[in-house]
Amino acid sequence: MLGLGTLSRVAREVRRDVTAVHDRDPAARGVSSLEVLAAWPGVQALLAHRVAATLHRAHVPVLPRAISATTRSITGIEIHPAAAIADGLFIDHGMGVVIGETAQIGVDVTVYQGVTLGGNGFATGKRHPTVEDNVTIGSGAKLLGPITVGHGAKIGANTVVITDVPPNTTVVGNPGHPVRVEGKRPEGPDADWIHLPTPSPTRSATSPPAWVRSSAVSPTRAPPRIPSLRRRSDRCARCAGSTPPAGRAPRAAARGRAAARRRPRGASGRCRRSPRAGRAAPRRG
Repeated sequence: MLGLGTLSRVAREVRRDVTAVHDRDPAARGVSSLEVLAAWPGVQALLAHRVAATLHRAHVPVLPRAISATTRSITGIEIHPAAAIADGLFIDHGMGVVIGETAQIGVDVTVYQGVTLGGNGFATGKRHPTVEDNVTIGSGAKLLGPITVGHGAKIGANTVVITDVPPNTTVVGNPGHPVRVEGKRPEGPDADWIHLPTPSPTRSATSPPAWVRSSAVSPTRAPPRIPSLRRRSDRCARCAGSTPPAGRAPRAAARGRAAARRRPRGASGRCRRSPRAGRAAPRRG
């Protein structure tokens, strides 16, 4: 049976969730607490998760998973009933957020849409990330495996993190690499990911590759013209006369070939206007 202590704890958690929305969501400025509870999917998902987590700790079968599945279909946020979530979590927008079974989330964490706190294998036990206090995870970020994200870290959008993140570090990229540590750029050869050294310093970047240099055909010259495979004997005198001689302009040559294609031909491929072999052409009267 619910006591006064339980009701007081639930009221405190709900008040903390609404305060987190008002503090970290600019769209909630001037919005009443009742509207936040009714229209913010992140708050609704957290409320449902607390009920499912309580039933899961009490070893109630089926019902915690059913609550989690129903919440996912309504809000688009999937939180396993066994996930440990502290106060002050703010899930903005929320669509596509997945929080795994052994994930642990600290106080005042901000999570945007499309974030995954997932595993990286089929092993049992601790296989999901641990996110410490005051961490911000950008939209689309993937945190995979039993890693630890330190206090105050920031994970950029669409970043894939598979290793531990030190405290107060900004991580971006795939795979994730730090670009800020304690507010300063990290030192070392991998600090500048834009101005990288030339991969092959022995050859200029403007020179052609080896297969072009060794080719007999220059890359600036047109390829040689392939002669026609059609035999001269297959053409009649009239069609052969219409074939443009070598050296004519390309446009005239194209007109001559088009005229030859328009002439009717029999099943044998010879021109119908050509005389048969061994028989003279009939004279017209």
